[in-house]
Amino acid sequence: MQQNNQTDTNQPEQGRQQVNAETPELDIQEQVQIRLQKLRELASAGNDPFAEVTWPVTHHSADILERFDALEGQTVSMAGRIMSKRGMGKVSFTDLADRLGRIQLFTKIDALGEEAYDAWQKLDIGDLVGVNGEVFRTRRGEIPIKTTA
Repeated sequence: MQQNNQTDTNQPEQGRQQVNAETPELDIQEQVQIRLQKLRELASAGNDPFAEVTWPVTHHSADILERFDALEGQTVSMAGRIMSKRGMGKVSFTDLADRLGRIQLFTKIDALGEEAYDAWQKLDIGDLVGVNGEVFRTRRGEIPIKTTA
């Protein structure tokens, strides 16, 4: 009898999670359900998520990064799409993309107030937002906007 050194492709390798062909579809369906629930919550709170609104933009991300020395400590207003979010309790970091680039937003519950911060935390990647805030430099040398509205 000859030994077969090949592994059986029908058996999952030890330590490897077996992937079900339906898993990606279920993940997408779950995300759709979450977004639909958020849509219902917005509507029940009297907000129209599809309302066409304008935001008074004073600067774009590239302008802020290029002209940091002149804008440090100044309040700017910009709008864009949320590309990523990271939260740590009463503080969150968001990457905002506008038509000229990306910039980081630094948001604190103390600056926005509890109600506005809770609303901010409910926003998703892909949502369009307008923000006001102060331009500053972090200890690591990054140039974010400290949101105030």
